[in-house]
Amino acid sequence: MLNDFLKYQAKTTPHPLGLEIERASGSYIYDVNGKSYLDFVAGVSACPLGHGHPKIIKAIQDQTNKYLHVMVYGEFAQAPAVELCKKLVELLPKNQEVVYLTNSGTEAIEGALKLAKRVTQRPGLIAANQSYHGSTHGALSLLGNQEQKKGYRPLLPGVDFITFNNEKDLEKINDSTAAVMLETIQGGAGFIQPQKNYLKKVKRKCEKVGALLILDEIQPGFGRTGKMFGFENYGIKPDIVVMGKALGGGLPIGAFSASKTLMKELEYNPKLGHITTFGGNPVIAASALATLNEIEKSGIVKTINHKEKLFRKNLRHPKIKKIQGIGLMLAPIFESSETADYLVHQCIKKGLLLFWLLWEKNAIRISPPLTISDEQIILGCQIICETLDEQQV
Repeated sequence: MLNDFLKYQAKTTPHPLGLEIERASGSYIYDVNGKSYLDFVAGVSACPLGHGHPKIIKAIQDQTNKYLHVMVYGEFAQAPAVELCKKLVELLPKNQEVVYLTNSGTEAIEGALKLAKRVTQRPGLIAANQSYHGSTHGALSLLGNQEQKKGYRPLLPGVDFITFNNEKDLEKINDSTAAVMLETIQGGAGFIQPQKNYLKKVKRKCEKVGALLILDEIQPGFGRTGKMFGFENYGIKPDIVVMGKALGGGLPIGAFSASKTLMKELEYNPKLGHITTFGGNPVIAASALATLNEIEKSGIVKTINHKEKLFRKNLRHPKIKKIQGIGLMLAPIFESSETADYLVHQCIKKGLLLFWLLWEKNAIRISPPLTISDEQIILGCQIICETLDEQQV
């Protein structure tokens, strides 16, 4: 299978990890040889309840027995999508009244950008340096790493960049700004949290000039930070919320939400302001609804702070300079990228799955399923520390 993977499936890097997967269950992934891997990545924050959760599997199976795709988004009332949107509105702040379902987080970013321009009738967009919001054309335009996008210009005009947590840069938000798009917690940059009421200050500046604040909750959303949404940790209510990853419970989905007043702008002049064939797919919506219900009812979000403390307690090593992030969105920082690379590759050999961050090369990501047990956390941390001991300097 690996040879065919390398031959026929387009890749994102010259050297993929190349594990040949047979199955996955709970916090473990198994290769075709039966070797188990403790999963500290969760599909890059996309499997909040681990792998093969029985309630998600049942919801998918039940829906497949009824119907799959029957119509493009927004024409037919289909219970899984309707109930999912209703549940999201219940969980979101009161200013978020309507949800648009998409096929991915990146598509939701595109829809949110269009909505902001449509509502404000302004050309300007502002994003953060070292940000990541996806790889499609609009999302790439707001990507805060110039080297990464140099081969794809020209991109969207009217995009400017600020440095996350730098208050002086907020001067760039002005009356030509349609929206400021920020990750609630910068992911690829190393799980950097907003400091000193930064997001509140951004929101105040947006309100002053009539711009909208869009928060990208694709990674921190749905319990990963110890709150249902990451922005709840910082006392902020954005104008538009973008969601994805964990929402699907392991299936591809995205969503963006706003007030009825804002979202209605996509319905007319022109009609069909944002359209999608498979957005709100009933099988995926059923999976997402089951995921949300389980996250909410199981009380798992209340365990996240304890699990963060357990990671921090057991990840103490001279080669770990610090651990950035919050909840189960953690980034141990090392002296060099060589240590991060060594750790990823050696831990895989020992049955622990780790992964890199996009821009912070001296770090690894730790974003396991929210369901990971205390024993599994301790075991994985032991493997990490032992592997760091073995590295030849």
